[in-house]
Amino acid sequence: MKHSISILFLAAGLSLSAQVGINTDSPNAKLDVNGDINFRDKISVLNVMDNTLSQGNNDQILVSQGEGYPPIWKSLRIPEYEPNKFYLIFNNSFSDKTGIKFTNNEHSSIAAKNTAFTKGANISSLPGFKKIAGLSQPISVFSTDSKTYFQFETVVQANLPVNGTPDISIDYACGIFVDDKLVNLRQRNLKASSAASTFITHNQIGIVTNLSKGQHNVSVACSRLASYRTASDVVLAIGINADTNINSFITQSSLKVDVYEIPQVFNPIIN
Repeated sequence: MKHSISILFLAAGLSLSAQVGINTDSPNAKLDVNGDINFRDKISVLNVMDNTLSQGNNDQILVSQGEGYPPIWKSLRIPEYEPNKFYLIFNNSFSDKTGIKFTNNEHSSIAAKNTAFTKGANISSLPGFKKIAGLSQPISVFSTDSKTYFQFETVVQANLPVNGTPDISIDYACGIFVDDKLVNLRQRNLKASSAASTFITHNQIGIVTNLSKGQHNVSVACSRLASYRTASDVVLAIGINADTNINSFITQSSLKVDVYEIPQVFNPIIN
């Protein structure tokens, strides 16, 4: 009987007053409860599309749509992961059409390349390396157990003449960096061919394990290492054309990043 009278008084209070407070003298809403609430039956939400009351479905939760809008029911999905297995958590790809160029006077001053080109070398210790601007991008890592794969592709060209004897060629190198630390490097030689302004496709795949959790910056930088029998006006171009027999669309660079992790933090998906 007492419960029935209390409910009647509460209903009457709500109808007579703009705001009612329970355990508070200054309510901030039509019903302001300062304390715990136990629901023993159901919760219904107004569906503004057809003015019906919706109780939602099993395992759904109420999600706010912001001030002035009623909450709506949403399904909460948490991906199922098997322990100690790697899953693709982050992946992205980037492109660049600006590229970088090196004149005949822009050779790297690195003398002992076998000791300079080591894993973890800072880009500041590698003079002559230039970054490809559009490939400098942030990536995210969410677990301490991870494997990050990089796939870099570009076109390398020089306005070389037709080859002679001995060969006319240029040595160059490209490195993949994480937080300006070298994680992968490839050194190659561009040799003049039977046609002028020769070009080659450069492919490079790298991997680094167990990056620290958080955001990192990945970048690609290249350098002109040495030239053999080249004229003073010969330009080495990476990710951009050095002559008109190809264009910037053909020479553009791309970088693909895949981060595989053993999940430690689960990010719920709401739809």
